[in-house]
Amino acid sequence: MRKLINLAALSVLTLALPTANADEAAVRKAVTTSMPTVKIESIKPSEVKGLYEVMVGANIFYVSDDGKYLLQGRLVDVAARKDLTEEKLSGGRLKALEKIGKDNMIIFKPKIGKYTVSIFTDIDCGYCRKLHSEIDQYMAEGITIQYLLFPRAGKGSDSYNKAVAVWCAKDRNAALTAAKKDQNIEMKTCDNPVDKHMQLASDFDAKGTPMIVTGKGNIFPGYLPAKQLAEALVEESKSN
Repeated sequence: MRKLINLAALSVLTLALPTANADEAAVRKAVTTSMPTVKIESIKPSEVKGLYEVMVGANIFYVSDDGKYLLQGRLVDVAARKDLTEEKLSGGRLKALEKIGKDNMIIFKPKIGKYTVSIFTDIDCGYCRKLHSEIDQYMAEGITIQYLLFPRAGKGSDSYNKAVAVWCAKDRNAALTAAKKDQNIEMKTCDNPVDKHMQLASDFDAKGTPMIVTGKGNIFPGYLPAKQLAEALVEESKSN
């Protein structure tokens, strides 16, 4: 299913489904019949007549109202110059992050908070380390950072084991800082959200780390210096 929901691609797939006119319930039945493992969050008419918007996790695709065709890609309002799909995806990302919950993140808070971003980080990623080495600069800009752990080397790797150990430490913030400095930390294990963080990164189609998700659900891929990020967040706050 992961290969199917690739928002960077644009394709039309024929489903082995009934071709009779269908309402929302029928579209749901058609999709679940063809792809029974998919967990549908919502189905509703899109802005285009005859096309239904189907949300799966933090991803969106479109299904014709006869249940016969599935479309991947971006729906753009040409006149308004708006990416309608991205607007919906932003909301989906925020809901997904809310579902993970702040209790399942490692949070660095400034004295006076102005903005909040969620960052998928890999302990062994060079630019992730650079970003974290400048954490005081982000705090000075009033940016709260909510870290989610995304060891790109995968489950069972050294990076993964470090991420688990950081989460299981008595002081997670201190342990994360130490690990990013290549200092030794106690390699403990416990119940942890690392697998959920990794799945969410996959759902968000993360290509690398750090990946910054803003308070409006927009994505800034890669490292941004504190001042540049603050300026981007100010501009974002002015948009509708």
